[in-house]
Amino acid sequence: MVENLIEWFNLVLLVFSTFVSLFYYIKSVQPASLELKIGEVAYEKCEGYRKLASIGFFLFFVAYVLYLFFPLPLPVPQTLPWDYSISLIAAIAIAIPSFILMYLGVKDAGEETLRPKKEHEMYGGIYEKIRHPQSLGEVWVGHIISLVLNSTFLFLFSFLWIPIFYYMSVVEERDLILRFGAPYTEYRERTGMYFPKNNRE
Repeated sequence: MVENLIEWFNLVLLVFSTFVSLFYYIKSVQPASLELKIGEVAYEKCEGYRKLASIGFFLFFVAYVLYLFFPLPLPVPQTLPWDYSISLIAAIAIAIPSFILMYLGVKDAGEETLRPKKEHEMYGGIYEKIRHPQSLGEVWVGHIISLVLNSTFLFLFSFLWIPIFYYMSVVEERDLILRFGAPYTEYRERTGMYFPKNNRE
C-alpha cells in the first residue's frame, strides 16, 4: 500500500516538476517584457525565476531516479526492449555532444546563464553559429538518464521535453527581439535556432 502511494506521489512530482520548470523558466527569459511593467528591477526578478526553474529541474531528476525504485504498474515494459549495453552506449553517444553544447553555451553566455542583466551584450562564440546551444544540449538530458536507468516509461516521457524546450526558445527569442531590437533580428536571419545555417550564396 505504501509503495503504491510512493509510486503515484512520484508521478505527481514528475509532472509537477516539469511544469514548474517550464513556468518559471518562461518567466525568467522575459526580463525586457517585464521591465516595461515594473522597471529595471525586472532583471533581478528574472534571476529569482531562473533559480526557481533550476529547483524544478532538480526535482525532475530526483523523480526520474525514484521511478527506478517505484515504477508505476503501466501496460508498457519496465525496461527498454534491447540489451542494457545498447542503452549505455546510446546514453554516452548522446551525452558527449549534449554536454559539449551545454558547456560551450554556458561559457559563451557567461553569468547571464543564471543572472539576466540589462547591460549584457549579445553573445559570441558558439552563439555565432546557433542561437540555443544550451537548449539543444539540455533537451536530451531526460533521454540520457532514462537510458542509463533503462526505463521505457521515462524514455517515452522524455519526448515531452522536445516541444517544451522549443516553446521556451521561442518565448526567449520574442523577449530578445524586444531587448536588442534590429541587431537581434539580423542575427536571427543569419543563424539557425538549433543548427547552423548554410549562408553561402
